[in-house]
Amino acid sequence: SVNISILIVAVVIFLLVIHHNFLSLSDFLRRELSDPSPLGLQPIDFIPAAPQRLTDEGNDKEISVVIAASDERLGGAIAAMNSIYQHTRSNVVFHIVTLNDTVDHLRMWLRSAPLKNMRYRILDFDPRVLEGKVDSQKADTFKPLTFARFYLPSLVPHAEKVIYVDDDVIVQDDIVELYNTPLKPGHAAAFSDDCDSTSSKVAVRGAGNQYNYIGFLDYKKETIRKLAMKANTCSFNPGVFVANLTEWKLQNITKQLEKWMALNVVEELYSKTLAGSITTPPLLIVFYKQHSSIDPMWNVRHLGSSAGKRYSPQFVEAAKLLHWNGHFKPWGRTASYAEVWEKWYVPDPTGKFNLIRRHSEAYEAK
Repeated sequence: SVNISILIVAVVIFLLVIHHNFLSLSDFLRRELSDPSPLGLQPIDFIPAAPQRLTDEGNDKEISVVIAASDERLGGAIAAMNSIYQHTRSNVVFHIVTLNDTVDHLRMWLRSAPLKNMRYRILDFDPRVLEGKVDSQKADTFKPLTFARFYLPSLVPHAEKVIYVDDDVIVQDDIVELYNTPLKPGHAAAFSDDCDSTSSKVAVRGAGNQYNYIGFLDYKKETIRKLAMKANTCSFNPGVFVANLTEWKLQNITKQLEKWMALNVVEELYSKTLAGSITTPPLLIVFYKQHSSIDPMWNVRHLGSSAGKRYSPQFVEAAKLLHWNGHFKPWGRTASYAEVWEKWYVPDPTGKFNLIRRHSEAYEAK
């Protein structure tokens, strides 16, 4: 009878444990299903299988590359990804952040022959996450996807380290070298410093001094002065960087960036500065003297600052990454080194995106 009593007690405990776990599982599923990502970042496409050449060679370590792809600049993102893919034998996965109305166009373009074996994940970015953090009334400055880089842990939740690149770059070496950039303990990101870089040897005509903090932040504002950041501190370029997401989450970088965005809406801490950027200043504040450096050759920039050529052909060829930041984009009417960029451009199968330069040349030839 003692054995039967023990058995009954054991059965009751077993049933209670199952019941509790079932409730927990039900609660978990209900919570997960009713609580979508706060960013509305839904993976739409994901190509999981690594090409055979990677698995054969043992290069199966996944390298996450985040890039934003807006419809009016989609050709740039395509060329950037193609140049990265063609120069690496590593297992690169592109996390392409876009808006809902661009998804079909992007998906069709990615089926083009040179790109069809690329591994990628498309994420639909919900601009509502930026409410109260940017002045959306200024349509010319409000480009939601430029803020995607602020939300890296949500974009690539399982990665420890990611590379972020703008859509106006071309890579001419193996991206794994950039990925392996050493980050100092306590640093969540590595950028290319402006005043130390090879790119800053030539001043940007008409842009004034954009190589230090005073070019980006309004030092007349008390909130900025209270930070005690030296105005002549060298700024950095956030168009290409490597991020340690473990450290990023630990330091709550995204929340810090959002705090400064919201403050700027109220106090205009950087909206009317010389540089006119609303993406760079929050990063400059949060990462003040708290970031590592990438090799300057991995962000040779200002190719889009003027229509003239500022670098020798030999230097352009030696650059590991070329960056057309500035107004003169390589898919536009006038741009320097456009022929270098065009080697990696894949024509749009839908015909929506065209190189303006080619159209103007054809018109002038008539």
